[in-house]
Amino acid sequence: MLDYETFCQIRDHLGRQQLTVAQTARTLALDPRTVAKWADVEQFRPRAGVARVGKLDAYKGQIVRWLDAHPYSAQQIFQRLRESGYDGGVTIVKDYVHRIRPRHPAAFLKLDFAAGECAQVDWGEYGSIAVGGTRRRLSFFLMVLCYSRRMYLEFTVSQTMEFFLSCHENAFAAFGGCPGRVMVDNLKSAVLQRLVGAAPVFNPKYLDFSRHWGFEIAPCNVRAGNEKGRVENGVGYVKKNLLVGLDLPDFAALQPAANLWVDTVANVRIHGATHQRPIDRFEEERAHLQPLNPAGFDLARVCTVRATKQFRVLLDTNHYSVPARYAGQLLTLKAYADRVCIYAGNQLVARHPRSMDRRQDIEEPEHAQQLLAQRKSAREQRLLVQFLALSPRAQAYREGLEAKRVSARAHLRKIVALSEIHGKEAVARALDDGLELQAFSAEYIANILAARRRIDHEPAALQLTRRSDLLDLELPEPDLSIYDREEGDNNGSTP
Repeated sequence: MLDYETFCQIRDHLGRQQLTVAQTARTLALDPRTVAKWADVEQFRPRAGVARVGKLDAYKGQIVRWLDAHPYSAQQIFQRLRESGYDGGVTIVKDYVHRIRPRHPAAFLKLDFAAGECAQVDWGEYGSIAVGGTRRRLSFFLMVLCYSRRMYLEFTVSQTMEFFLSCHENAFAAFGGCPGRVMVDNLKSAVLQRLVGAAPVFNPKYLDFSRHWGFEIAPCNVRAGNEKGRVENGVGYVKKNLLVGLDLPDFAALQPAANLWVDTVANVRIHGATHQRPIDRFEEERAHLQPLNPAGFDLARVCTVRATKQFRVLLDTNHYSVPARYAGQLLTLKAYADRVCIYAGNQLVARHPRSMDRRQDIEEPEHAQQLLAQRKSAREQRLLVQFLALSPRAQAYREGLEAKRVSARAHLRKIVALSEIHGKEAVARALDDGLELQAFSAEYIANILAARRRIDHEPAALQLTRRSDLLDLELPEPDLSIYDREEGDNNGSTP
């Protein structure tokens, strides 16, 4: 059973458009007999048992004619229906218009480029990858020469300006020349603003870069990525042919694998559009590329940072050291794709390899030397003050130490330590004795202190603390008989 919408379309094609039955059947994908059957029917009569005609049914033919003649929106159709007496809602109008509106598939012009005329660039993303002790979002930069389809591929973990420009330069170096134009999407690294009917506002850094290398920036129209279809297809090709199933443990191993794939697969395959190898067509295109500018371009992203009290500056969660004297000062940081340079005014004060890891502390040992030297000097000054406070003649003893001893500072430190044990007065007398004896060392002072301590120490009286020691002394009786024997022996002797 034919529905009312199709009936209206048949009547419109046969009546207003003056098409034949066969033409109407082909247009509506119907059987010619069905079209012929309904061609003579003046009024649509639904089959018995079908629901009653809705409020919109009487206007559906008119809606079809309006849509064929003008690209009206559903709201415009609704407004015109209200003027014609329609008293239904807008929702069924929108549903019906959406269902029957003629669909026109998009058509695109085929773009042809001369050799060396243009290259297309784009970023691609593919999950994450291990970098040191962390994981970073994996990005890749792709440049495709429009004529030969030769590609340059570089993997990064960031899409900031310094990486964007560095990848351009690396691509130009790989090609041995620069194309006349570079087609880009409306990313902020290239285009800051794109309004309909107005000239695009380019990123000043990218505009200076294009003038340096001599290429013209060709931004795509808004939401018209098809205009750079060569690189869009290339991004998908990299994902499907290289990255799917590729198991790499670390970011450092990815770029060598990508270079090998580009040289042995991507640039030597038979391209589906040109039916030639990109590397072969590039031999023809090479001569049409512009020569490279021998002067360098400053690719750095510049920002102002303040050094911490630990003389560090922060970039992408990593801390980089500067000389200790710049702690707390405002400095200029220039971030390149491979290095970090820090300036105080126009003077370069620190340079580090850039870390792709996160939360790392990158220190140059020499940056702490000045602070360590200052601390060592401060400790020596405190030690000298403490030593000179021991005696008015301490300076003379110090001069003697420095003349006789190589490590005079170590002897001063030991003598100050002796003053904490024996007291300042005792050490002062020992220093005087040392000067008299010309004995210059901490060991001599220690010996003098020990000798004086022995001399000054007087023995004390015997102290008996036990009661038995005081009262209950038991002494043996003396044997006096020996005196009697001696006396008898003396009387009996002859003179």
